[in-house]
Amino acid sequence: MTTFRPSGMRGEGVEVVLSDVNPYGSRTLVVERDEISSVAYLCAPEGTVHGAVWLANHVPAPPTIDLNRLNSGLPPVAPRANTRHPSGRPPLGTLRSLWFEEGDGVALYENDELLAVIPGWADMTRAMPGYARDAIGETPFAWSLEEAGEGLSPRLAKARAYWEWRGGDGAWASFQQFVMGHLDRAVGSAGRFWDAGGGRLPTVGITERPPERGRPYTILSTVGMSCQRMPTVEQYIDRPDAYARVELAVATPRDPRDAARLFMWLGQYPWHSVTWLGHGHTARWYHRPETFPLGSAYSGVIMLAGLSGLPDLSGFTFGGDAVQWLWLVPVTADELQEAADGYEVLLPRLSADRLTRGT
Repeated sequence: MTTFRPSGMRGEGVEVVLSDVNPYGSRTLVVERDEISSVAYLCAPEGTVHGAVWLANHVPAPPTIDLNRLNSGLPPVAPRANTRHPSGRPPLGTLRSLWFEEGDGVALYENDELLAVIPGWADMTRAMPGYARDAIGETPFAWSLEEAGEGLSPRLAKARAYWEWRGGDGAWASFQQFVMGHLDRAVGSAGRFWDAGGGRLPTVGITERPPERGRPYTILSTVGMSCQRMPTVEQYIDRPDAYARVELAVATPRDPRDAARLFMWLGQYPWHSVTWLGHGHTARWYHRPETFPLGSAYSGVIMLAGLSGLPDLSGFTFGGDAVQWLWLVPVTADELQEAADGYEVLLPRLSADRLTRGT
């Protein structure tokens, strides 16, 4: 099946009328047009098209899909039966975008009226485009926005409210205070605090909880991951509200600054790579084995929502969602391989000792 061409392979006469990068730098919305039609793409930084939607015809619509136009790298033209303006409509007006909180989807407005939505699950390879206001029915280029409005409207309202809040004075400081207070009650008073965000969204910090309450090891936790929902969770989980917000934690008897490097590695990963982290997920250390922060015997981590012998960090909510703390437990190269067939096989041999005793 012929699909939209990626940005950068445009046909002659095609111009970009809007280009906007999401707050995490992981997706770009590109709106292109020529004298015939307009289209929007949702692209990765390297140019891969993850979603695309036809927006409008500017000339009378053809009776069927024009494959020659597609093969020339030109924006598609909707067939007559699938556009609300079969005679064509004027060029698009003033455009602006509204990114989903997760950053994996985007809404496009024309003169403050909703024009199109490209959700995170859009996939042109599976003939799942975005939604367009001017579309009628379903084509490989666009699905009707009107028919999806009931489901999309609450999502867009939440996105608008989130970014308005996030851009307000004191938003981050108040969120940080709430998380730190929760951890104070769960694992004791705070020690040092480090930045793990590097000036990029999402803002992520690392809080240190030195040994106390009879606990001979330090606990480290991220602060900030749960301030925004992770991308793509809804594509895999029936109840994303219970899994879309996480923080990471680790326990160590060693120098806490070494273990903190795990959060520099994974703290922003979901938003920059457009993925999610959850119970049972694994991650292989990206650098030389001898540099692994929890000991050279290990090659990565498994993320667990709870492990006997470690404190219970649950009980915090944000944005109406429960926040799940995932413990980073070190695993060997062989165990990473085993976990590829299901993490459950590892559980009987995992214990808190791997963290609390460094063994």
